[in-house]
Amino acid sequence: MSVLDGVNSPEDIKNLNMKELEELCSDIRKMLVETVSETGGHLASNLGVVELSVALHKVFDSPLDQIVFDVGHQCYTHKILTGRKDKFSTLRQEGGISGFVRPDESEHDIFSSGHSSVSVSQAIGLAKAKTIKGEKGNVIAVIGDGALTGGLAYEAFNNGSNNCGNLIVILNDNKMSISQNVGSMSRHLTNVRTSKRYFSLKSGVSRILSKIPKVGASVNRCLTFVNSEIRKRVYNNATFFEELGFRYYGLIDGHDMESLIAVLNAAKTQRHAVLIHISTIKGKGYNPAEKNPTQFHGIGKFNVHTGECNSSGKNFSSVFGDAMCALAEKDSRICCVTAAMAEGTGLAEFAHRFPKRFFDVGIAEQHAVTFSSGLAKNGMIPVFAVYSTFLQRSYDQLIHDVAMQKAKVLFGIDRAGFVGEDGESHQGIFDVSFLNTVPYLTVYSPSCYEEMYGMFRNAVYNCSSAAAVRYPRGQEKEMPDGYCYDNSDFSVFGDIHSKNCIVTYGREFSECYAAYKNLKDTFIIKLNKIKPVEIGAVNLLRDAKNVFFYEESVKTGSVGEVMAAMLAENGIHVNFRHIAVNNEFIRQASIESQLKTYKMDRESIINEVSNV
Repeated sequence: MSVLDGVNSPEDIKNLNMKELEELCSDIRKMLVETVSETGGHLASNLGVVELSVALHKVFDSPLDQIVFDVGHQCYTHKILTGRKDKFSTLRQEGGISGFVRPDESEHDIFSSGHSSVSVSQAIGLAKAKTIKGEKGNVIAVIGDGALTGGLAYEAFNNGSNNCGNLIVILNDNKMSISQNVGSMSRHLTNVRTSKRYFSLKSGVSRILSKIPKVGASVNRCLTFVNSEIRKRVYNNATFFEELGFRYYGLIDGHDMESLIAVLNAAKTQRHAVLIHISTIKGKGYNPAEKNPTQFHGIGKFNVHTGECNSSGKNFSSVFGDAMCALAEKDSRICCVTAAMAEGTGLAEFAHRFPKRFFDVGIAEQHAVTFSSGLAKNGMIPVFAVYSTFLQRSYDQLIHDVAMQKAKVLFGIDRAGFVGEDGESHQGIFDVSFLNTVPYLTVYSPSCYEEMYGMFRNAVYNCSSAAAVRYPRGQEKEMPDGYCYDNSDFSVFGDIHSKNCIVTYGREFSECYAAYKNLKDTFIIKLNKIKPVEIGAVNLLRDAKNVFFYEESVKTGSVGEVMAAMLAENGIHVNFRHIAVNNEFIRQASIESQLKTYKMDRESIINEVSNV
């Protein structure tokens, strides 16, 4: 029987000795690798925080002590320890447990998550509320060094230490060294400061000094000042956090269970905001992930023994990267910007071939948009490659720094529409609605790879202001035989005098076209440019009786709503049916299942149109 077999809740690890804890970590790593190889998910980051997650639940009493994971993609060990071990094989599957923290799964999950740099702000709010209500317990935020490239984290740090004696921030440094000069002296000082003898001595001296008349308080303040100055000299650059009011402990080996438990116990006794700086290895314990943590950050199914992934070949992201390289080869104004997603958005080859025109700004989408407007102002043509779900974070910059300036910034919006198993936080169903509110912005939506190239060319050479090309996750689907993109704003298939018309765009066109081939008295309008909607496409509906508009978007503010309004404004009376997402968050499932759930698959379309 393994140690993990006997662990079904955080209480089950409280009395485990150090050897048993280390065996538990080994058992968990084995489960992580075996499960993610079958379900896909975030592997490298989770392998890196196994010891930290175990130590947190060893020292603290969740959910009385609230643990907030930034992004939440590194929560797998936390899930295993908090009663979801037996369901772990359902990770990211329809009806199973999420790949992120979800309060509806467990009381140990505090916030729904998916986006970065938010944990410290959330933790401060939790800690302040506990203080106001007089509740016991600490609040612990776990944030990675990558998330520190997001400005929200610094806004939180600037506000976080004031009267937050129950706040602990753990900085998981698994890539960059924030403080290169933190060496043996700082490690020794941290060991001293986390020992029980140190705390006993410190509190004893403070009590004695406080009893000395007249000079005691002054001496105590002097010693505190000297102590602070020594820490500044020893910790060097790490005192950034000390200057912000946090008590700093670091650098701690994030895979040394004994050291982790010691520093967490020390932080638990503080009456002051604490930052614990730990160093971990992404992919720890699984050689392929240690060698290539980027590939194993978010990965599909893979062979456990070899680490080889089930490659799916060309997809919209890779074609986007090819298109950017082709355009940049001919036009020296083309440059690409990404927010820590070079590989995910298909820009690795562009970064290699055009290093002076490639900018990875870190997890800072707001900065990326405003930075791009600066590039555009001085004559460059920047293309910001970003997942739809993360573009939401820069809505203000879209309006104020791009549209209002009439800056020609291009947006490559990846993973638009349904994205599958990543769940609620990553579905790309909101960009259409908020982009529809932005003036001077043109939006294209390709259905195939050929259109991807053509639409970006249009955006570069035929748009005078900002433009976006939004495209789905995965590969292209069925297109009509002999179809060739002719740069038109919309395309028509079938007899426009038919009774029924299906209107759609993007990936959904393939589902609609497959259905159209099995329908009578029906034609299709495929919108290539979805903002603005061309009046010519609307006028084609004058002879139709029934119009069915299909789109992978929330209904409010969508293209379907725009077209419905245009029909009414132009006195065109039809039976208009809008099939979209009813303003809700979409649970994890395969993309095929999501299309079926929302009646956007081929069979559902046939049934809807046939039975009108």
